[in-house]
Amino acid sequence: MKPLHVRHFGVTGSHRVGAHTIPPPMLPVTADATIDCPRERVFGFVADLANRPAFTDHFIRGYHLERIPSTGVGAAARFRVEPPVGRMWMETVIEALEPPYMIRERGRGGRQDRIPVHTVWELLSGPASTTRLSVTFWTEPSHPIDRLKELLGARAWHRRRWSRALRRLKDTLESGEPVARVRVAGEDRVPTLPSNVRH
Repeated sequence: MKPLHVRHFGVTGSHRVGAHTIPPPMLPVTADATIDCPRERVFGFVADLANRPAFTDHFIRGYHLERIPSTGVGAAARFRVEPPVGRMWMETVIEALEPPYMIRERGRGGRQDRIPVHTVWELLSGPASTTRLSVTFWTEPSHPIDRLKELLGARAWHRRRWSRALRRLKDTLESGEPVARVRVAGEDRVPTLPSNVRH
């Protein structure tokens, strides 16, 4: 499935500074999955940042919410990722919601939060109440050192982790097993049922 909205953001190519060519920023990486669950339920689960570690904690560490509530425009979370060259703290903020079609997030990461970070979730209805979900992730580093680090395996690393995250999300929603929702900064996680199986 082709991303529906990512093309509006684009990424810039490489350019020259003096005698040196700065590598281009990381191209977007996209993962997708077909989930046997209605689109509205998938949207509600993904749009709640308190649910995010339930399917991303294999590559995200130190995850905590930064605002209350954990849903809606302005909801934010901060976390650490550890790609092949150097660990990085990132923040993601829900910037736009188009229920039940799209969730757009923006944030910053890296040293002094100098790297813009983007995540876009897109949902399409499939046959027999299934949902085709895709996530597209990319960064826009401007510093030559940050760009060089991304060339050393970051794109492939992120693609593999996001692909596994969507497989875990699919298993979670289809099984109806309880998940651990994150509370704001330092509070304990409280097991709950996914929103698609609550009564």
